Amino acid sequence: MTQRRFDLIAFDWDGTLFDSTAIIARCIQAAVVDVGGKKPTHKEASFVIGMGLMQALAHAAPDVPKERYSLLGDRYRHHYFAIQHEISLFEGVLPMLADLKTRGHVLTVATGKSRRGLDEALAASILAGTFDASRTADQTAGKPDPLMLRELMAEFDVPRERTLMIGDTTHDLQMALNAGCASVGVSYGAHEPDAFYALNPLYVAHDVTQLHDWLLAHA
Repeated sequence: MTQRRFDLIAFDWDGTLFDSTAIIARCIQAAVVDVGGKKPTHKEASFVIGMGLMQALAHAAPDVPKERYSLLGDRYRHHYFAIQHEISLFEGVLPMLADLKTRGHVLTVATGKSRRGLDEALAASILAGTFDASRTADQTAGKPDPLMLRELMAEFDVPRERTLMIGDTTHDLQMALNAGCASVGVSYGAHEPDAFYALNPLYVAHDVTQLHDWLLAHA
């Protein structure tokens, strides 16, 4: 066991811990079509994953007028809640989190999901009780605003140099950069990893096994 470098580790949720990227992109596409917008491509729908819900939908549907945003959000939630049972953890996440808890890291979630959405996901998953705290976009501010990371650091009195953010999008890595924290990217989620390197992640993992091994050796 190496000496601990980071006291607090913040994980993104969708595309980092849960294999949900394709489902979320489909729900965004369906919601936009439901309110009369032009269907975004899979790449366009995937890009906004990690943002706050309304921020993401507005970006994915630039031709939808603002007065229809509320309906757009309702239609997204309708599609998502209908198929959220299909979402599963990436293989290897549970033993990775167990090892990190054994080493004494504070484990947290920093996600673009809503508070309601995260609470429902936690209650329905075997991760209930795993995390010491969490922040969502509607509680604080959407990524890449650093507010959710700053609140987590303040809650546990952990300085930024002892905090690590792990995520699958440029929004996650930019948030870490804005907060003055280190980051690790994962390439198996919503964004292509080529865009990560300009944001100075310490590492880019291509599967959970690589992420687990890197964390045990370097975190």
